[in-house]
Parts: sequence; C-alpha cells; structure tokens
Amino acid sequence: MWMWIVAAATAVWLCLRSAFERKVFTTDVYELRSEKVTKEYTFAFLSDLHDNKFGPGQRRLLAAIDRVRPDAVLIGGDMMVVKQGVEIENALYFLKRLARRYPVYCGNGNHENRLDRDRRHYGDRYDRYVSGLTAAGVTYLSDASAVFDGEVQISGLDLPRKYYRKRCPSLLADGFISRRLGQADGRRFQILLVHSPKFFDAYCSWGADLALTGHYHGGTIWLPFLGGVMTPQYEFFRKDCQGLHKKGKRCMIVSRGLGTHSINLRLNDRAQLVVVKVRPGQEVKGSGQKAGRG
Repeated sequence: MWMWIVAAATAVWLCLRSAFERKVFTTDVYELRSEKVTKEYTFAFLSDLHDNKFGPGQRRLLAAIDRVRPDAVLIGGDMMVVKQGVEIENALYFLKRLARRYPVYCGNGNHENRLDRDRRHYGDRYDRYVSGLTAAGVTYLSDASAVFDGEVQISGLDLPRKYYRKRCPSLLADGFISRRLGQADGRRFQILLVHSPKFFDAYCSWGADLALTGHYHGGTIWLPFLGGVMTPQYEFFRKDCQGLHKKGKRCMIVSRGLGTHSINLRLNDRAQLVVVKVRPGQEVKGSGQKAGRG
C-alpha cells in the first residue's frame, strides 16, 4: 500500500515539476573570444519556441531579452508546431515585436522547412510567414548569409528532411554546406544558424567559428554523467543535447529550447534563453554561466 502511495506521489511531483520547467526559463550566458572582432558583441539566441507562451504577448521573454540589451537577436528555428491546421500568427506577432526593438536574423528549423516542403497540406503559410517577417525588417536566412556590423557574418543553413529522420545519415554529404552557402567568411567572425547539432564536425570543417543549434530540447530529461535521455529523433543518452561544445577554436552552443511538442516533458531540463557574448581575444574560448530565470 505504501509503495503505491509513494509511487503516486512521485508521479504527481514529476508532472508538476515538468509543467514548471516548461513555463519558467533560465537565461544562460556564454562568453567567447575571437581575434576576428575588435569590440564586444552580445547576441540573444532563441530556438524551439514551438508556440510556448511566457506571459501575455510573451511579456516575460521580451523582458528577459530587454535586460540583456543584445546587439541582435538570432533565431534558430522551430518557432511554431507544424501540424495540420497550424497557425503562424503567434510566432509572427512575437518576432515582429522583437524586430521593432533589435536587428533580428532568422534561420529555419525542421518545422519551418516542413511548411515550405509540404504545401499540399499547409498552403502558402510559409510564404506568408517569411514575407511577414521580412516586411517587419527581419533578415530571413534560408541558405543565405548576411554581414552584421562589418565584423560578423551570420549564415542560416537549411537541412533536408532526411537529416531529421529517426535513422538519418551520421554525416553530412561532402561539400553540402559549401554548395548551399558558399565558403565560410574567414575574415569575419562566422556564425552558423543550423537547427540540428548532429553534424558539428561538418560545421567546423566548413569554417563556422560558432554554430548555434537546438532541436534536441535538452534531451527531454537531463541526467548528470549520462546526458539527455531522448532526442526528437529517438536517440538516447546523447551528451551533446545542450550547452557549449568545442573543437579547437571552433564552438557549438546547443540550446535546450523554449518549448516542447509531441512529448511535452522536461525534467532537470528547464527552458532556456541563450545569450552569447563575443569579445576580442587571441582565440575562441568558452564559458557558460546562468544569468537568471524568467
């Protein structure tokens, strides 16, 4: 009898904890150094919002971004959940509000790509989404690049559907990124917005100083020493589901994301707003620290 009571109480606590972690986010700051910049830059990075709401009109999320005072806001994709009957208005409204405050650079995730590919089901929603954002001043980077302030190049890479499947290739095809984006900018600090963290080696080989990714939702449940329990592609116990990862001078930050879909669960895996500070220095170094919660 007592075992059943304890089990039931534990299940209730886990459900309540998961609901809390989905609705209260942390602001995590990562500090990098590069000799390619001559002054400090602050970027806010948002990924995997999936229509999650942090107060009316995203009030708490906007307030957290305002406290950071970023030079630009970078979007890593999956701002909505794309299923039959999907609407784009919530994501559009939020990103338009951001664009009135800051320069915004927006890349695609697999959900935005799904809107684009499957027009039989989703009609012109992708075109309306992109045109709405560009009309609001957002720089939309679908296999495209833009220079920010002369010293930073921001590139957005779209990954085809096969790289998001359960049994996806373990490597990107040779030359895939260069065919989509051309060569990386070796003179400027090169940021790559690419939704999946899976291909870090390819991002480094292409020349990304910093790859900003998401998609894994922090592994859903984060276990110390073991990593994320499960990714959206049903890969288990990956240790690259969140945080800062380095290969030599090149870095990748994996956002835990701000929302969930399908598996609406988070444990030891609170939603996350990522802040990146890039400072002048002789080499890229990385450190992470929590700045607060929202």
